[in-house]
Amino acid sequence: MATAYLTPGVYVEEVDRGTKPIEGVGTAVAAFLGLAEKGPIGESVMVANWTQYQETFGGFVPGAYMAQAVHGYFNNGGTLAFVVRVGKDDVAAAPAAAAAEITAKASGNPTTLKAIAREAGSEGISLEVSDGPEDTFNLTVKKGAQEEKFEGLTMARGAKNALEVVNKTSTLVTLEEVRIQGASVPERAPQAGSYALTVASTAAVVPVTPADYEGNAADRSGLGGLEAVDQVTMVCAPDIMAAYEQGVLDADGVKAVQLALIAHCERMGDRVAILDTPPGLNAQQAYNWRMTEAGYDSKYAALYYPWIQVSNPIPGGATTMMMPPSGHMAGVWARSDGERGVHKAPANEVVRGVLGLGLSLTSPEQGVLNPVGVNCIRSFPGRGIRVWGARTLSSDASWRYLNVRRLFNYVEKSIFNGTQWVVFEPNNMDLWERVKRDIKAFLTRVYMDGALFGATADQAFFVKCDAENNPQATRDAGQLIVDIGIAPVKPAEFVIFRIGQYAPEA
Repeated sequence: MATAYLTPGVYVEEVDRGTKPIEGVGTAVAAFLGLAEKGPIGESVMVANWTQYQETFGGFVPGAYMAQAVHGYFNNGGTLAFVVRVGKDDVAAAPAAAAAEITAKASGNPTTLKAIAREAGSEGISLEVSDGPEDTFNLTVKKGAQEEKFEGLTMARGAKNALEVVNKTSTLVTLEEVRIQGASVPERAPQAGSYALTVASTAAVVPVTPADYEGNAADRSGLGGLEAVDQVTMVCAPDIMAAYEQGVLDADGVKAVQLALIAHCERMGDRVAILDTPPGLNAQQAYNWRMTEAGYDSKYAALYYPWIQVSNPIPGGATTMMMPPSGHMAGVWARSDGERGVHKAPANEVVRGVLGLGLSLTSPEQGVLNPVGVNCIRSFPGRGIRVWGARTLSSDASWRYLNVRRLFNYVEKSIFNGTQWVVFEPNNMDLWERVKRDIKAFLTRVYMDGALFGATADQAFFVKCDAENNPQATRDAGQLIVDIGIAPVKPAEFVIFRIGQYAPEA
């Protein structure tokens, strides 16, 4: 109501006629669910760096991956995370996988390969290494009456690469290469001899169920508790695979937890789940997991493969370890957002802190995995280890690319937060114009950042709020409808140079 003027004089009043700028929300805040050394159970705790994580949740836990994932997240550019410890306080000891370190022919005989039993606690496995012709070597893996022979192996790239052959076909062991600085291919070859796999340490295991991850919104626990954390934009649970390796979860249990992650992200509509494949899969097995065993279809989830090799921070064991890549990928997303923006696909980015990969993928293998939404991590000579995929798990071509999904999350949430003042305002043409003005100003900034496609802002987006989409019946129902369309940029995933002979005219 206007002020009643009764006494003659001069009156000064403040009138709110300016714009109400819409501020962009944060896009790079990860949530981690998994096993920890200590800390509150089920409660989401904010940590801004690795030191804060250690103060609340302790250090690295044998047999678990969350601490390494959080460390990889911050190392790759993450700035803020919410951590949820799942399980119970009673931690039992379970045997880790048996392993053996195989020495090289190089001077000093450093370790060149690490052989790891495919099953945790599996002992009684031995390896025999013998020399073959022309700098090749032969490997025999034995367990009781079972025997696997591999001949003509080499440390060089190619079809007879030891890691490629053994990791694809052996049912008893997997191999990891330990980098030897400056050593040639013959020097990196393993020394002839016998090597027995032994269990060097025990792994901590906490009995967990899918219900522990799902939690409860009323109790603010697990994924249910993360519903109250508005800042989260990506969700990871690397210790699903730790539970799988230790037999606590079977394949159906893994699928149940990952489906819970996906359902949480779809329900919230402002975050994306970063999923891992099970360990030790070759390219064909990864394809089968994606297409038949898991079969996920969601525009709010992304899947990464293969596992990554990192330095083992736990003393007393091997110098390196394999782990799921989801935490490192979350850090890459955060770094890409900070340096380029959420509209840039988080791919063709170096993964920091990674020594090697569980499998060195070829282009034909990725040609099978990429179309079905498996984002591959690959090693390129002279260019390091890079993320080489940026797709969601959606079968809808409109939501194929991660940057499109995350750009819409950013725009939707920013507009949602920035237009709360509109509620209960008089629903008239003045309000319509003010709302259009504020949203257009925000989308113009998004366009100027390079996130939208078009020669002009008018080509890149539209905002419609008038009598046509707000007729009397709509206004009588207390509704204000604003139609918004944006043209997101798509990544140049396939770069084709068409080169032919050119004959200039005489």
